[in-house]
Amino acid sequence: MKMLTFNDKTANKIYQLYIKRVKKVSKGLPEEDKDDILMEINSHIYEAMQRVHVKEATEADKLLDILDRFGEPEDVLRPLIAEKKLRQATTTFNPVHIVKALALNVTNGVAYIIFSLLYLFLFTFVFVIGAKILYPKEVGLFFQDGSFYLLGIIDPKYRQKYGVEEVLGNWFIPAMLLVSVVFYVLTTLILRLVKRRRK
Repeated sequence: MKMLTFNDKTANKIYQLYIKRVKKVSKGLPEEDKDDILMEINSHIYEAMQRVHVKEATEADKLLDILDRFGEPEDVLRPLIAEKKLRQATTTFNPVHIVKALALNVTNGVAYIIFSLLYLFLFTFVFVIGAKILYPKEVGLFFQDGSFYLLGIIDPKYRQKYGVEEVLGNWFIPAMLLVSVVFYVLTTLILRLVKRRRK
């Protein structure tokens, strides 16, 4: 992407520092999205510079005024970067991108708080799978008197005393893996639908 150049060295320095901040804010995005943001900002700066007709003002003064009106990159670009990160997360299904997108979007509404909780719930399945490997007798899907009692960890002495039974046995890990994958895909697809409806 072509950078803007100015006749005034101070203006060049101001511009380069601003663009450096923009790049820092957008560093977690794919290259295509970073380039889109930079082109949009360059276009805004270029057009604004063409509209300013104050003869006494230097290029640096004009640029400072334009950037001041545009705002701090960390504040101005936050919603745009959050939206692009959300799009990246829902197309790649990458858990890291999803967590980052939700963290950026959590300030954008209650729906994203709910999705954050759903993904947190999903990670509890992963935790339970790991715990089952470490503590096979204490972890599982437990029933008491034919009805659901607990999904998680329970003391073996308590199990014996109150007649609590683990019902999945060796099928616990495959069952939890299947539930985790299905839950993950469904939650991500619903997140994608919510994102599309907001457009």
